[in-house]
Amino acid sequence: MTQIFDEMTTEDGSLRDPYAEIGRWFGNEDVSRLRAKQREAEEVFRLTGITFNVYGKAEAEERLIPFDIVPRVISHREWQKLSRGIEQRVRAINAFLHDIYNRREIVKAGRLPEEMISQNEAFLPQMLGVTPPGHVYTHIVGIDLVRTGPDDFFVLEDNARTPSGVSYMLENRETMLKMFPELFTATRVQPVSDYPRNLRRSLAACAPAMTTDEPTVAVLTPGIYNSAYYEHAFLADQMGAELVEGHDLRVVDGRVAMRTTRGYKPIDVLYRRVDDEYLDPLNFNPNSALGVPGIMDVYRAGGITIANAPGTGIADDKAIYSYMPDIVEFYTGEKAILQNVPTWRCSDPESLKYVLDNLAELVVKEVHGSGGYGMLIGPTSSKRELATFRKKLQANPGNYIAQPTLALSTVPIFTNKGLAPRHVDLRPFVLVSPEGINITPGGLTRVALKKGSLVVNSSQGGGTKDTWVLED
Repeated sequence: MTQIFDEMTTEDGSLRDPYAEIGRWFGNEDVSRLRAKQREAEEVFRLTGITFNVYGKAEAEERLIPFDIVPRVISHREWQKLSRGIEQRVRAINAFLHDIYNRREIVKAGRLPEEMISQNEAFLPQMLGVTPPGHVYTHIVGIDLVRTGPDDFFVLEDNARTPSGVSYMLENRETMLKMFPELFTATRVQPVSDYPRNLRRSLAACAPAMTTDEPTVAVLTPGIYNSAYYEHAFLADQMGAELVEGHDLRVVDGRVAMRTTRGYKPIDVLYRRVDDEYLDPLNFNPNSALGVPGIMDVYRAGGITIANAPGTGIADDKAIYSYMPDIVEFYTGEKAILQNVPTWRCSDPESLKYVLDNLAELVVKEVHGSGGYGMLIGPTSSKRELATFRKKLQANPGNYIAQPTLALSTVPIFTNKGLAPRHVDLRPFVLVSPEGINITPGGLTRVALKKGSLVVNSSQGGGTKDTWVLED
């Protein structure tokens, strides 16, 4: 049986160094007080409106995101290593995007097959020859990490399109500061509250060359029915930016402008939370009511910065993911600091045969899937589920990749019976601008609240917890 690494306690039950202070604190606390605090946290989230939408066969259902009061703790040394690896990976992703939409040196060098780009759904021909202001394609990145041992961290996914969850990271910290101020007095934790200010500064630094005054920044949301609408409104408010929908915008004199009480005002930077397909009905989906007709023409002419740039989705495509070690080495000249999870591309006949032969032991994901939807976790699936997924794989193998089932690390959550281990992942958030790369210390820890479950997505029953990176 695979040994599960517990981040808080060793095999003999003693506390690991990063958890020494908080472990002792929880051990001395009255359980009834902690239960009351857990209920208080849930009430704070309810009153604040920290929700997300779950999509299914019926209408989207709005839910309160579960929050656990036991923080996840990462040592200063561990975070330094992670930061170096994250920065290296993000630099490589930006270089990769510039290359594939321009000279395609990585293809010429034989390190990536041409069809992985030209036949990829996420590739946008409209971006060919386009270089965004500051050469930045991925202004905001969320790198999903998992841990299997003391020094074993793996990148599970690169979120380079419109990564979500940063509002939960900020609200988690705010809630913990209100409820347990004594913990922060006893433990030196790196702050995360400056993220909105850093986001505003980073986006402003990516404004087009024609910008003369303080850049005007706006957040484009699909609207109140989107699963992450709370976050869109939260970030716009925290940044002091306008929250706009497609019908608030139009092209005026070669600029994208937003409607105000004094007429239309040009926008310099648009932080869009609308998918590529719906961004511009004149260039993409003609039926879209969420985007702005003609925005891509303004963008290509250098009249606006769109963050993240259209076409970045190819960098977090799960088939491209399997080439990331080569991509990192090609563009940085260094071996990847953070490891990939071994990945089988089911489009390859030999890989498909292996996956079909070992389906009950593997995790299978859709190449363009997200949020835990459309995936199979072999070890926890029934014979019927395995048989159904086998047919899907055989019918459309190119739509899937497969990975081994990792023994994800555990951290404690607070239950009615006290502390109990649950599996987690981590999504650090990265800001990229011509001024440099800024990585918020910590990020969003997502936790599988069900015993034994490996699925941490909130849409699949997971929750979140505050992530502490220690000062030293």
